Amino acid sequence: MDSAVFLEEVTEQKTVRIVGSELVENYTVYIIEVKIGDHHWTIKHRYSDFHDLHEKLSAEKKIDKNLLPPKKMIGKNSKSLVEKRQKDLEVYLQTLLLKFPLAAPKVLSCFLHFNLYEINGITAALAEELFHKGEHLLVVGEVFLLRPLQLYAITQQLRLAKPTCVNGDAKADLGHILDFTCRLKYLKIPGTRGVVGTSNIQENLLPFDLSVFKTLLQIEISHCDSKQIVGLPSLKPTMATMSIHYSAASMKDVLVPESAEFAQWEAEGVASDCPVTAIIPTWKTLTTLDMSHNHINCIDESVKLIPKVEFLDLSYNELSRVEHLQHLYNLIHLDLSYNKMTVLDGVHTKLGNIKTLNLAGNQLESLSGLNKLYCLVNLDLSNNKLSQFEEIKNIGALPCLEKLSLTNNPLSINPDYRTKVLVQFWDRASEVCLDCTATTEKEQDTVEVLKAIQKAKEAKDRMANNEKKICDDSRCSAGGSHSPSSSLTTPHSSPPLSDTASSSQEVISKEEALVTSKILTPVDSAITQRCYNLQNASCEETLQIHMQPPASCLSLKISSDQQISCCCCVEDRGAWEDSRVTPVLPFSLAAYTEANTDFTTRLTALVSRVAWEAERTPPLQREEVPCEGAKERGSGDGYFEMGLCQGEEGSVCSASSEGPAEASEDTDVQVIRVAKVIWAHCVQAGKGVTQVPTCVALTDGLLATYTVPVGEPPRTLQDLMESLESELLVPYAEVEDVRFDVPEMCLSLRVKSSETRWYFLSDPQSLKEMHSWFCTSSAISSSPSELAGWPATAQQLLAQLLSSWEFEESDYVVKGAFSAHLLDPAMMASLNQPHAPSAPQEIKRSPHSDIQSHVCPTGVDKGLSCLPCFLFLTLRHLCVLKFDFAALARDAPGVQRGQSGARLTRIPLANVLLRPKQGCAGASGRSLPGYWFRDGHVLELMTGHTFVTAVFPLPHDKFRFLRLLGQLRSTLKDIKTIAFLQTAPCHRKTNSHQTPSKMIQREPLSIFQGVQRPHLTLSLLYPADPLNQKLSDENQCPSHLSVSPSLHLLSGLRGKDLLEFFYNNIAEVENEELKHILWSSVLFYKSPDMEMTACIMLSTKAIYFILDDTASTLSDQALLWNWNPSAHEETGFILSYCFAMKLNDLQSVNVGLFDQYFRVVGPSADHIISCLTRDSYGTHHFLQQLMTVLSLLEKLPSPEPPEPDFYTQFGNKSTGKMENYEFVHSSKVKFVYPSEEEIGDLTFIVAERKGGPGHSLSFNILFYVLAFQVQSDRGLAEERQPLLQPKTLILTSSDIFLLEEDYISYPLPAFAKEPPQRDKYRLTDARRIRDLDRVLMGYQTYPQALTLVFDDVPGPDLLCHLTMDHFAEEQGGPQTGRGSSGDQGEVQWCVFVPGAESRERLISLLARQWEALCSRELPVELTG
Repeated sequence: MDSAVFLEEVTEQKTVRIVGSELVENYTVYIIEVKIGDHHWTIKHRYSDFHDLHEKLSAEKKIDKNLLPPKKMIGKNSKSLVEKRQKDLEVYLQTLLLKFPLAAPKVLSCFLHFNLYEINGITAALAEELFHKGEHLLVVGEVFLLRPLQLYAITQQLRLAKPTCVNGDAKADLGHILDFTCRLKYLKIPGTRGVVGTSNIQENLLPFDLSVFKTLLQIEISHCDSKQIVGLPSLKPTMATMSIHYSAASMKDVLVPESAEFAQWEAEGVASDCPVTAIIPTWKTLTTLDMSHNHINCIDESVKLIPKVEFLDLSYNELSRVEHLQHLYNLIHLDLSYNKMTVLDGVHTKLGNIKTLNLAGNQLESLSGLNKLYCLVNLDLSNNKLSQFEEIKNIGALPCLEKLSLTNNPLSINPDYRTKVLVQFWDRASEVCLDCTATTEKEQDTVEVLKAIQKAKEAKDRMANNEKKICDDSRCSAGGSHSPSSSLTTPHSSPPLSDTASSSQEVISKEEALVTSKILTPVDSAITQRCYNLQNASCEETLQIHMQPPASCLSLKISSDQQISCCCCVEDRGAWEDSRVTPVLPFSLAAYTEANTDFTTRLTALVSRVAWEAERTPPLQREEVPCEGAKERGSGDGYFEMGLCQGEEGSVCSASSEGPAEASEDTDVQVIRVAKVIWAHCVQAGKGVTQVPTCVALTDGLLATYTVPVGEPPRTLQDLMESLESELLVPYAEVEDVRFDVPEMCLSLRVKSSETRWYFLSDPQSLKEMHSWFCTSSAISSSPSELAGWPATAQQLLAQLLSSWEFEESDYVVKGAFSAHLLDPAMMASLNQPHAPSAPQEIKRSPHSDIQSHVCPTGVDKGLSCLPCFLFLTLRHLCVLKFDFAALARDAPGVQRGQSGARLTRIPLANVLLRPKQGCAGASGRSLPGYWFRDGHVLELMTGHTFVTAVFPLPHDKFRFLRLLGQLRSTLKDIKTIAFLQTAPCHRKTNSHQTPSKMIQREPLSIFQGVQRPHLTLSLLYPADPLNQKLSDENQCPSHLSVSPSLHLLSGLRGKDLLEFFYNNIAEVENEELKHILWSSVLFYKSPDMEMTACIMLSTKAIYFILDDTASTLSDQALLWNWNPSAHEETGFILSYCFAMKLNDLQSVNVGLFDQYFRVVGPSADHIISCLTRDSYGTHHFLQQLMTVLSLLEKLPSPEPPEPDFYTQFGNKSTGKMENYEFVHSSKVKFVYPSEEEIGDLTFIVAERKGGPGHSLSFNILFYVLAFQVQSDRGLAEERQPLLQPKTLILTSSDIFLLEEDYISYPLPAFAKEPPQRDKYRLTDARRIRDLDRVLMGYQTYPQALTLVFDDVPGPDLLCHLTMDHFAEEQGGPQTGRGSSGDQGEVQWCVFVPGAESRERLISLLARQWEALCSRELPVELTG
């Protein structure tokens, strides 16, 4: 509808009608229609509402009480009564409107919804709301929400020639709105599509004026017509951030609304040769412009008016070209996602300094226009039409590109998509994060291989070109001689090669020597198989290769035996090269499931052939002559346990490949269908205990298991089928006692007439399917042991193994369960020795062997095997469950299982972290033998001070464990142990070309190098220089605080190093920003006598306390781990302690007297901490920063509070004071300040201790400060070290006092059930000011300390004690609580006041009072 009609509503007559009624339950509701001009809306009220309205109007406006139709008690819902009452009520409402023609009273306005749809009512309601809340909203700086209808009402009211307060209520004066809008900084205008409420008003068509806002910094407008917005140019002087959504058809409508009046215009400061009719001022302060979700089809010349813009968002529009952006010299972030872009020609000429570019959701097929964006860091190309990997070369040479997204492009469906993309970046592949996933070590290996192949092809082409110049016909010669440089001989079966062919083949073969099983991954094998099989027979094992590496890599010397030398990673040389002692299931095998048709076909043929051979072999022969594979694994039971012997039949692969053909010809062979394939880690417990990676094949009638030899994983499916060895093939009728020994983690079974028990460890879903498969078989009955009371869930298992006093159900909710081999580094070293001990007793074990795996003989060549443990991650603990597989296997079927074979150990999560270790990140470490095993399965942990190496036998468990461990540690509300490297132990030579220094490119200092850290936005990755300088200035540890080595290292960090330390080691919440640093002493509520040093880091999400080493004694967790690392273990890291309090958990802040300290209070006693800054400026600055950070939390005030809040009540009071001296922040955090009563209590205590209650009126506290009393420690032989004892110093008009104060217990927390054991103040010493003889200042006793010298026995003449002895060197005596005694009956107080301002003020006040009492100046002496 036309909004122009709405302008006349003020002069239009208001009409009201009751158009009908309806029965609701047992009462009647009348439908009222209010009409003002062409606008109307409907309201529903019952008679009681009319009665309440009439009562209020009668009391306030003296309305005739008989005007309202009377009540009816009988027949009130009858049709005749309702019709008559409807007419009477309509007359009643019309009479009221005639009585109040200009402005209706508030109660009538709310009754008829004038406050929602009528101009006077809307402005009156808004003015009253701002009268109560306006000042508070301006102070906290929150975003204020105004609807277009409200802005329209304000605009129309200002155009009317009438008083600003029509209804006589001062609270509804329009001036409150104008005063608020003139000072408002953050505004949001959310419009709507369609009508408003029950009216026919369309908000998006209403014009409104923004010129009433004078200081706006940020504005967000949505669902409004930009052509109806007036006054946007008036916001130019102050506007910094502007967001326009669903409102504009062009950028010109928003940035240059004057263009509708002037055909020729030009931006201010831009020279133009053409005649112009207007010079338009620019948006001088606008740095962020968001015009996403509009209908903009081009970037017009209006961008000339926003030269300061750094962040521009034009996503979800209809743009097809990038133009006119060359005028934005400061632009660093551009979002053009979900437009209609097809080409990007010459983009670098318009986006020279861009760092983040989002082009997702367009129609791009080529990236040729991006090859010169040399400053680009983040690039999003997802949801486009990129199909050629050659296009990635256009961005592969960009030197700063670090984050790239290519998801949902045609090329992303390629199996080797990530590797093919990363190879385009060459030496920078490890620095690129593709699709929000960092480049893994295996992908880096593959990239190195592909680079080598590419270089081989280039060398081949160069060599071919050189030889072509010498002899053009040499390629066609059939009998040409080989190149002299060739070291390969061609087999007789291969065709003869020419000189060129042999030379090129030499290069290919040499390069392919790198592509061996030691460095190829299953994903890589498909890529390189084509090159690897060209002339594999010609590559002899004795081939020696010496290659010159690229300039950016380490020097390598690679030969066929994979001897690799590294310049720095000495510790990696002793690491495991294989998994013989701790077998694991490689990542590549998990991809071969029943969904893989080729694998299933070959596996079916293999099972069929083994079953056919088992039927042809006599039973006696099967029992007496077991297969070679079975002998090697020590399973001699023989009942349908067979390995496929290597004999005349050839390899397993040949049998599997030829099996289907033979089966089709032999009618006796039954073709078996493999329905389910499960990869598991199998532990066999019989006469011995062995463990191997196992493939479990479930068919319709048979259970088949195949083992994979321990060692390098197979590269291809062919290699896998050749390596499979049959272990077990039985019908389901022979399987018994199937049970879950560990719920959802370990499934075991037994075969009839066999002593061996098979334990299968796999993922929960696979084990459940396997168990269900067995249970649904008619031949297998339910296991008796399943009904013997064994727990069905992991939580029940923990409850059964723990004592009742140890188990708390809320703390032992299992969040994740894993199987792992746990070894001590000393044990690992002994197992890796060539002559490893043959018995477990010979292995060196640490004092904490209760959490380490059992090591038992395998029965094969006197070898050893490490049995897996089970790890359970709960909310607060890591539970390690050790199982005795052999003991459990000896239990007869149906016998109830007990706890004898299981042992559970709990480790607090606060003390579990990754072992700090920093090695080479280059290619040499990745090329070491067995790297796939260490990278994918091995994790080095610290449990307290104990080093434990965890080997996860199942794929992906290591990374799941890391992710879950990081998440659970971030949710802990305890003091956590953290560790970080103090120096980088790895020093290596690099090339002269250095990558530009950026914070995100540095080697992380955190020990959690495998744990994903919180995600950082662009502003956090590139912090402003003022923030860096501010934090560096704040990171200054006061000299009087004693610091541990960790805090000493932290205090030395500056600039980006400090921010990097915070984000890598401390930060726990997404997108939090470090805002402030404070060094202070802290006290915990549960340990009120232990004062420790802390570095307090305030971020936008939490308060972090980095504590001194004394924090280890605050919890009993540290007492569990008192074993120190042995001499062979590294010590290049530092342990520290951290306590985090999330701002969402913060409840109140208590500020101490004179801002000398403050106390933060959380939800429990563990979250109450007092920070003794002893500096009023530091306290005030921290509280100011804390209030600012709390204002950033996303907690907007509700437009209609359900009940009056504190500020409403405060506004209604006439006193103008805060109740109980509490300031309730908008985030609901209370800031409690000292009241007059607290100062009065302190005055009374001091007066009572000094002169009795009668003297309290004469006492006046002049100064209060937290200080230290310096005393000497005579425990040392020669030097006396000064000791600082915390004291509270109080100066009155006549005396000076030293007190011991309880800074943590008062005021009492809400949960406290009894008062503290000690008083808040305890007087330790007091002296009269007139007894003060002199003040000594200097560095003699303690730097910047004050020595107050008092006369012990004051005489009438104070000058008699001023002798030359006062200037002699002090003779220190025993220090007591009353100060030190000097010569001639003197008492000395050595007091240190940390704050320089407080120290100067103390001297000034003391000198003034002394002069007033003694009528002369206070003697102040300087000491050396």
